[in-house]
Amino acid sequence: MSDEFYVRYYVGHMGRFGHEFLEFEFRPDGKLRYANNSNYKNDSMIRKEVYVSKTVMNELKRIVEESEIMKEDDKLWPLADKVGRQELEIVYGDEHISFTTSKLGSLIDVQESEDPEGMRAFYYLIQDLKCFVFSLISSHFKIKPI
Repeated sequence: MSDEFYVRYYVGHMGRFGHEFLEFEFRPDGKLRYANNSNYKNDSMIRKEVYVSKTVMNELKRIVEESEIMKEDDKLWPLADKVGRQELEIVYGDEHISFTTSKLGSLIDVQESEDPEGMRAFYYLIQDLKCFVFSLISSHFKIKPI
């Protein structure tokens, strides 16, 4: 079994402010790439890159494993639409998943889907991944003055 591990998440839409999105990826070498593009009030794109430790990568693997997302299938999930799209790609050893669905507003969207169990696994994994990434980015790049 291969020990390759890769995670990429994207959520975005085309709106009146152009292409707005959030995207991050963890590469097998430990590189975390983060991009957030919001043109609201002429904001500029935020791009950050950092290498994370093996311990951080192991925690990411644990989060993915516990979510059981690798057992899911997106064939009954809502299709991406004008509201937006979400993409999740994970390579874990010899397994590779790639999901695409619409943006989810809340748990109500999950419960009303044709696959509420699968969507729930996806929804909570995405919440966990976002919190994880925001914590890493903010702890690495925010420097408090002495």
